[in-house]
Amino acid sequence: MTFIISHPPLLQVRGVSKRYGDRVALQDVSFDLWPGEVLAVVGESGSGKSTLLNAIAARSQPDAGSVQFLTRHAGLQEVFAMTEAQQRLLARTDWGFVHQNAADGLRMDVSAGANVGERLMGLGERNYGRLRATAVEWLARVEIEPARIDDAPRTFSGGMRQRLQIARNLVTQPRLIFMDEPTSGLDVSVQARLLDLLRQLTRKMQLAAVIVTHDLAVARLLAHRMIVMQRGKVVEVGLTDQVLDDPQHPYTQLLVSSVLQP
Repeated sequence: MTFIISHPPLLQVRGVSKRYGDRVALQDVSFDLWPGEVLAVVGESGSGKSTLLNAIAARSQPDAGSVQFLTRHAGLQEVFAMTEAQQRLLARTDWGFVHQNAADGLRMDVSAGANVGERLMGLGERNYGRLRATAVEWLARVEIEPARIDDAPRTFSGGMRQRLQIARNLVTQPRLIFMDEPTSGLDVSVQARLLDLLRQLTRKMQLAAVIVTHDLAVARLLAHRMIVMQRGKVVEVGLTDQVLDDPQHPYTQLLVSSVLQP
């Protein structure tokens, strides 16, 4: 798959910085993301990768910098200049957010079908038949038996919950999805199945994604390009295979040698 390089980019991040007291969580992070591109953000715990994800997804406001998104009708718009209502609309239409813990992204005590249909209802869909049909379609697309449509997520396995969370996010056909360690905590076989599903969906939907992961194998499988973070700073950026096969920064070299080699 090739992603579309156009001008302007889908997401433009410039000089994003954030501090927590004396601790620098992010320092002057900048990058562009193009339509259909999957970008991995990697680094050890405490490197700032989840802080960055939350900042660019407008879940926490940075102390400095800008995050601009290519809106459908008004071009590049500064996300933090939008009203709360505009941000909420963006978050449930053109954006999605997949949490590490699926329970944080689902309503655990309502049905799987209602979880999928809720985003559509937020956009004004009220026809029960269409909502249920769409939910059935999306359950099948994420490899959940449609017969489970009326079951609550609390009855699902961890892998099924994560797939349901993906369906809930993608039902509105977003152009950009943020993922925070989407395979963490799952068994290896479940991880492999979920990664294969994510790879298929991002390709078929021409979906742009920013994926935070500590697992370089996940980055290699899913991402076109990679950002390596250390102590809140970007220390290396490049095509995923190039960074992993020929890392340039000493920290990236250490990361690769400790994780990918026996």
